[in-house]
Amino acid sequence: MKKLVLAIALIGIGGFAMAQQTVTPEDKQARRAEMHQKRQQKEQEHMDQMQKDLNLTQAQVAQIKNLHETRKSEMKADFDKHKEARQAKMEDMKAKRAQMDADMKKILTPDQYDKWQADRKAKMEQRRVAMKDRKMMKKPMDTAAPEAK
Repeated sequence: MKKLVLAIALIGIGGFAMAQQTVTPEDKQARRAEMHQKRQQKEQEHMDQMQKDLNLTQAQVAQIKNLHETRKSEMKADFDKHKEARQAKMEDMKAKRAQMDADMKKILTPDQYDKWQADRKAKMEQRRVAMKDRKMMKKPMDTAAPEAK
């Protein structure tokens, strides 16, 4: 009996721990604004470092900023231009995944199908975690030796 109660308690705690947090539109907007501000700050730091390292004049700094803005607007235009194609490809992939699901459901027994779906979800979660870890590994590490004062 104690084992049953303990197992139910652990499952309940695990369920609460796994519950997803809902994100409101205000949260998304605040996060987007924060990311935009961080990006601008990094761009400014990069420009300051270039100015210092290359001993740029103010005219050169202005020209480089103009070049960066032009390039950024071109990249955004390219991104927007291909948006419909990306969405169509995503819809096609979803349709193929749904067809695969339907075909597998016809082939497998209900128990086999449930196990197959559980395995697929577990593998997807592993890939998501691996991608997140890779993203974390790409962040630059501060390996520079401290400067002597």
